Amino acid sequence: MTENAPRPAAPARRPGGRTARTRAQVHDAVVAQLMEHGYDELTVDAVAARAGVHRTTVYRRWRDVGGLLADVLDAAGDDTWGPRDTGSLEGDLAALNDEVQAALTAEPPITLALIAASFRSDEAAQALKRFWGKRYTLCEEVVDRAVRRGELPAGTDARALLVAATAPMYHQLVFLRAVPDPGLPGQAARTAALAAAAGAFTAAR
Repeated sequence: MTENAPRPAAPARRPGGRTARTRAQVHDAVVAQLMEHGYDELTVDAVAARAGVHRTTVYRRWRDVGGLLADVLDAAGDDTWGPRDTGSLEGDLAALNDEVQAALTAEPPITLALIAASFRSDEAAQALKRFWGKRYTLCEEVVDRAVRRGELPAGTDARALLVAATAPMYHQLVFLRAVPDPGLPGQAARTAALAAAAGAFTAAR
């Protein structure tokens, strides 16, 4: 994601040593407090006590709960994750859906808790938007590979296809709270792949 700046910004330096340890401790404390007590009891003081970090350190660096949640989500997007290459569009989309289903049904339900918390904090909501933006950008390679293999027409809208392929996972598991269906990731992938091959997601349409 680019920024509107008059000149390129210098690369941000990753914190190391004691700073990195403190950040990791605080992130762990945020998640643990959120999972055990919910958003309403997620406070800077509670996180500081749980992390074993002085409260002034937490206030100085993260300011408030929104800043804490945003940093946890931003850190999640700084990993080295990338979409699998299974050799086919349907296989790649199914692999993505398998990962989505695993995250949404994991115990404890950290992903669901962070999504829910984003509705209570503007900062967290913006951080979640950044996270998904990075993920969708990385996943565009799935569509690019399919175009190169001749599975999809040139001009296929990668974001629209990826949203269509993964949407059934969120609808069933988050909105309807349905029992996880092991066949759903593949079924949703197959439907989206067939529609995309027919030109449903080309720019002309």
